[in-house]
Amino acid sequence: MKLEQIIASRCRQKMLLALSKVKRVHVTGLVRMINSTYNQVKRNLEILEEEEVVKTTHYANMIMIELCIDNPKTIKLLEALRAVEAHVRNDEA
Repeated sequence: MKLEQIIASRCRQKMLLALSKVKRVHVTGLVRMINSTYNQVKRNLEILEEEEVVKTTHYANMIMIELCIDNPKTIKLLEALRAVEAHVRNDEA
């Protein structure tokens, strides 16, 4: 999947930005952080995991999520999102 397709979803954008601020988070914690639904986060999590942008670790019934910071695709996505976020802030000022 192309980078622009990955960040086409506002939910995925929020997920990536939230994950960039924490080392690891429980899936329901991420749902709360981005003010979304479990199903929407789970669906987008599968896409990000398939692209190896995030990895999940299962502990019994608990799913922990973290960014794959060693993946160049992840780095480029975060750079693009941060640039857009800075641009939006400048336009609002």
